[in-house]
Order: sequence, then structure tokens, then C-alpha cells
Amino acid sequence: MGIVTLIVGALDYVIPLLGVRRYGASKWGVWGSVAGMIIGLFYPPFGMIIGAFVGAVLAEWLVKRKGGDALKAGWGAFIGTLTGIVLKLLLSGIMAYYFMRALLQV
Repeated sequence: MGIVTLIVGALDYVIPLLGVRRYGASKWGVWGSVAGMIIGLFYPPFGMIIGAFVGAVLAEWLVKRKGGDALKAGWGAFIGTLTGIVLKLLLSGIMAYYFMRALLQV
């Protein structure tokens, strides 16, 4: 369970980056997304999601100056972040099930 937790924790930061890249962001958009996620950690519960989106959009907008491309990169960060959250919730539920099952069998 500890190993699964570490893997999912790491994937929670990697999946949004993959989402940004999949939607055509430049390296600046990826770094903007990372910076936004880090800043968003200080504004729970939605700071990380909003931070990734805003960071990717601002970085792309400052570099490319195209609103459509910047919003597309931000959308990729948003989708990637939500995918990471859903994955984490799903695996947390599975781990809670096995914990309760083991606890009740004793």
C-alpha cells in the first residue's frame, strides 16, 4: 500500500504535465503549469487545479501571445489535474476497502 501511495503521489504531479504537453503547450507552458501548481498548494482546496490552469495560460500567453493556444494549454493542465485527482480518489477508495476488509476479519 505504501508503494502504491508513492506511485500515485508521483503520478499526481506527472499527469497534469502530460496533459499540458498533449494539448500542445511549449516548455514554457509546462513550466508555467508547474509553477502554478506549486503556488496553488498554498490555496487549498482548489488552488492546485486553478494554479496549473492559470500558470499554463499565462506562460503560453506571454511567450506566444495567442489566446487560443494559451487556453488550449490551460485546458490540458486542467484535464490532467482532474485526471490525477480522480486516479488518486479511486485508488484511495480501493485501499480503504482492503483496509476495512482486513480490519473486520481480525
